[in-house]
Amino acid sequence: MYPKLLVCLIDNGVTPFSSHLLTPIACISLLPLSLSLAFLFVSLDSIFRPQVFQNSVQTMGSCFSTSSVSTSEIAPIDLAVKPPAVILSSPAAAQTLVSAQPLPITPPSAAETTATATATSTVTVKLYGPSNSLTTSYLRFALLHKKANLRFVPSEDQKPTIQIGSETTSGSQEVLLRYIEDKFPEPRLMIWKFNLEGFDEATPLIVKTIWLQHRSMLWHVERMLRWSEDLAARGGRRAVDPSVGTPKMEIRKFAKSYTLLQEVMLEHAQMEERILFPVLESVDRGMCKSANEEHGRELPLMNGIKEYIKSISVMNSGICCEELFSLASRFKSLQVMCKAHFAEEEKELLPMVEAAEMGKEKHKKLMNKGLEVMRGTHTNSFDFFLQGLTPQEAMQYLDLLMNFGDPDLISSFMSQRDIVD
Repeated sequence: MYPKLLVCLIDNGVTPFSSHLLTPIACISLLPLSLSLAFLFVSLDSIFRPQVFQNSVQTMGSCFSTSSVSTSEIAPIDLAVKPPAVILSSPAAAQTLVSAQPLPITPPSAAETTATATATSTVTVKLYGPSNSLTTSYLRFALLHKKANLRFVPSEDQKPTIQIGSETTSGSQEVLLRYIEDKFPEPRLMIWKFNLEGFDEATPLIVKTIWLQHRSMLWHVERMLRWSEDLAARGGRRAVDPSVGTPKMEIRKFAKSYTLLQEVMLEHAQMEERILFPVLESVDRGMCKSANEEHGRELPLMNGIKEYIKSISVMNSGICCEELFSLASRFKSLQVMCKAHFAEEEKELLPMVEAAEMGKEKHKKLMNKGLEVMRGTHTNSFDFFLQGLTPQEAMQYLDLLMNFGDPDLISSFMSQRDIVD
């Protein structure tokens, strides 16, 4: 992640920074010419925060010549997009805000959870419990954010147990989550009330789920944009990270990631059109006309990107430079369109759900109907979806599912993986 402003002292005018990511805006001679020149740079990615710059070289792929991390493994970022203040239903809510901090943690894929999780700590945590238990799955997601080696051991005991060394602890989901937080303070996961960036207890459930879905999709669009820019800057040549493989192998991975993103975005749009919009239209006809039109404009662009990726995949990597830059341009257009569309929905439509004055049970049913429409991606690509959220946001999403979701439906999202020791 990058700070909004970097000041780099560079001897003899040589910079280690890739020119496609940082743009020089000024050149100021602070010392005689025989000494270092001072250059001010502004990051093209103005959405990152300066306090985490020390992790930038390790998290951003091929942006630096010495990086060994693939752009296909960019860590989650804080998009710094806040929900509109009008979503607040009471002045008191403004005093209980807790910001979700950007944290470079990428939840493993389903395949990775079948063995010991990769981590930077030598501490091994054993989680015992039924493999089909929602509580066990919830604790698994919590532990995957921590710097510990996680091993799951199937057990018939319905009460999950956590073992760290010789210390063993059992209890309820809340007790064990507090235990995890005490043992591994960073990154912080617990926010006992849903108050991320301006929400309070009165905010309708479907508004919370849609806002978090927007955050995940925006992160994935941003990730694909940066990856496409990196591909274009390399001219289709092999990435620094050998795990990416050959250029054609990288394009296949790129295509797979985009397919997952497109599926999530399409199901999200269908959920809004089938569940959210009819409710709002019933109280004020024509309210959702603009949002429906936006969906219509985004679909051809998304389909066009998919076809363009297919055409690039059959080209020789040495002659597809122009196409890669064009692909990056298309992703930029998609990013701009999605940001504007989501912002409009969050400002104009989502507050109207609360204004419609539906009861809590109606809100609960509305959320579950929306999740039912998104069953496909939430069952098959749930880890991918959560990857686009910060750890705090991911746990908030899981809390919504656990506390208000239909148990049978939520079980298909969270407990369908085979996690074995």
